[in-house]
This record gives sequence, structure tokens and C-alpha cells, in this order.
Amino acid sequence: MSLIQTTLESKLEALQCHFTWDLHASRTRLNCLRDQLEDIGTEEGYSWLGHIYNLQGYIYFQLGLSKDACRFLSRAAEAFRQMRNTVSDEGPWLMVNYGNLAWLHYQRKERAECQAYLLKIDALINEYPSPSQGELHAETYAEKAWTLMKFSADKELVADYFQRAIRMQPDMVEWHTSHVIVLESAFRHSDTGVPAEILEKMNIAKEHDPENLYLAALYLEACAKKGRNVESEVRELARRVLRKPVSSYSGIVPLLRLYRIYVSLDEAIDLAEEALERNPDKRYLKSCAALCYRRISQRKDNPLQHSMIDRAISLQREVITLYPLSSLPLEIYLANIYADCNNQDEADQIYEELLKRDLDPECAQMLYHYYAKYLHFHRQETYKSIEYHMRAVAIRQQSSYRKKSINTLERIRERNRNRMCQKIDEFLNNLKKN
Repeated sequence: MSLIQTTLESKLEALQCHFTWDLHASRTRLNCLRDQLEDIGTEEGYSWLGHIYNLQGYIYFQLGLSKDACRFLSRAAEAFRQMRNTVSDEGPWLMVNYGNLAWLHYQRKERAECQAYLLKIDALINEYPSPSQGELHAETYAEKAWTLMKFSADKELVADYFQRAIRMQPDMVEWHTSHVIVLESAFRHSDTGVPAEILEKMNIAKEHDPENLYLAALYLEACAKKGRNVESEVRELARRVLRKPVSSYSGIVPLLRLYRIYVSLDEAIDLAEEALERNPDKRYLKSCAALCYRRISQRKDNPLQHSMIDRAISLQREVITLYPLSSLPLEIYLANIYADCNNQDEADQIYEELLKRDLDPECAQMLYHYYAKYLHFHRQETYKSIEYHMRAVAIRQQSSYRKKSINTLERIRERNRNRMCQKIDEFLNNLKKN
């Protein structure tokens, strides 16, 4: 390798951008992220639009679509300039974007363009030096934190990056909002809910960012977990959310969750259907409505009407066609709807077709985990269920599905009521050795 090539690569490796942040993800995960970013939309996610385009550019490149990647990265630069609305078109907020473009051109073997962006970065560094040695610019910390929210399970690291950015620029409202959302997410599945100090931070952030209805919904949910009656506030929030542009940032998902848990599932479905009537062509709202209907298929308190079952199935099938590149979990949900409605033949057929697919490791773990649960709860095939939990665990990739299957196997072993217990014990012991 030539000295020039070595110098160029060392410069690229030193940049702060998506290509150097260790954003590891399978192709399936990248496609899911691509869908999630598209569902944010451009209007509701305006304050993060440059970051959205930057991440889209990186994802499209990783998917082998370099022309699309270039298009999104160019949009990012323009979005940052428009959002900043400053006298200068250049600023430290472009560091990450220019780094991405330098990497993109390098990977496309366009050396002159790569060098041009490296020179632009040098000019930015000279004009806007780092606040202190070893520190990044506030804008870089914020973008890194926002990006890692999509990739990393290390919520403490993400929160730390947001805190650093906020200390440098305390007037950035959207940074405060995202920071408390990260803090809340660490306790979202806790039985006791968020600690009092985080709840207070959420309230303060909500007051400073009153139009962020996503945060407002999370705050009400946190209050409800503490025992507060939030029904009237939830209904009022619903009216506001319905008037917002359709977006995954609008608050519709946590709002529907509030309805399902603290108001009623029937009213959650009515709300989802009303949102769809207002925007019948929005795939994101169809996916939200499908989630509500999946819940109703699990309800055991009264017989379901055939019309409700038919709506649940038809809506789920439509959503699968609208998210073709990230459809595996949706197809698993469809199989489970059939199973919940005592149509095992259809559920069996879907699972049999899915098991024939060539899946990446994480998707295979997901499928094996859910199929194991289906075998246990719907087909009462305990031993076969255990075998599929073992298959999920045997795939050496860390994921929530692998962890859940390990926990299931450990519970079965602890109860010691199954003739497979010895085999499970040997299997789990071998895991520790390897």
C-alpha cells in the first residue's frame, strides 16, 4: 500500500461520522431502520432532518445503493443549512456530513472528491476548533447520540453524549427532549416505572417542548404507571395527535399504548381507525392499527366477531406488503393472529414457509424463539418447543430473542419437571464453556 493511500485512510479513520462509529447491523436490521426513518417523514422530524438524511445516506450505502446514499447525504447538508438559518452556510454541524461524504467517495474510488471533502473538514476545524482537547463539538455529540439511539443498547453512553452536547449548548430544546426520552427508555419495561427524578426531568422537558406530543405521551404513561388517573388527559392528547402530520414522531404509538392499557382496547382501535380515515394512504398508520388488532385477537374476555377477526387479518396482510424488506416480524404476528383465533392450519402453513427461508442470524433467532412459543402455547408440543429454543440459543449472536430463549430454558431447568431437563442442563453448561 502506498504512503499516500495510508495517509488518506488514516485521515478517514480519524473522522467523526457514521462510517467510523461502529454502527454494526445485519442487512435485515438496516432495512428495518430504513423503514423507520421513512416513517418519520420530513415535516414532523424537521429538527432532526439533517440527522435523518445523514443516517439514511449511510444505511443506503451499506445496502449497496451508493447513488441513493449520495442523494440523501446531499439533502442532509442542505437541511442543516436551512435549519441553522445562519449568516454562514458553513459550521461545525456539517462535520459529520462532510465526513460521510468523504467516506462515500473513498469507497466509490472517487479520490479527488474524497480529498475535496477532507479539505472542507480541515477548513471547518481551523475556523471552528474543538471546544477543548479531547472534546467533540456539541453538534457532533448530539448527532452521535441521536444515531446511537437507533443502534446501541448502551443507553448510558447515549445519555452521556446528549449531556455533553447540552452542557455546551443548553438552549437546544430538541437535545433536552431526546435526552429525557433516552432516560425514560431505560425504565420503559420496568414494573415500578421511571424514578421520580427522571419523571421531573420529563415534565420540565415537556414544558419547554410543548409541541412534542411523543414526549407528552411518554410522560402520561410514566405518570399512569405511578398510579395517576390519566384518562381525561389521554383523550385530550389524542385530539392533538390526530391533528399532527402523520409520523412515527407524532406520538401515535405511545398514545395507542396508553389507550390499550389505561382506557380500553376497543377505544384504541377506534382511535387508530379514525387516524386511518383521515389519512387512508399512510402505511405507518396502517401498521399502528394492525398492532391494535393483533392485541384484540389475544383477548379472551368475550368471543370475537368474525368482522373483527377478518379486519385484523386483512390489515396485517396489507401491512406485510407495505414493508416487504422488513416483513418477518409482521408475518410472525400474522401466524400468531391465526393461532389466537384457533386457525392452526393457517398458522402452521405460515411458520413452515418461514422456516424454509435463508435468514440472517438475528432473524433466525427471532423466528425460532417465536415458533418455540407457538409450539408450547398453541400446539402443546413441549419437547419440540424446547428444541427450537435451543436452536435460537445455539446461534452465536447476542440478541433479545437469544436472551429470552435462554431465560425460558433456565426456568424449565429450575422447575425440574420435564424429562428434557438433563439435556437442557448439559446444553446450558456447554454454553458457558464455549
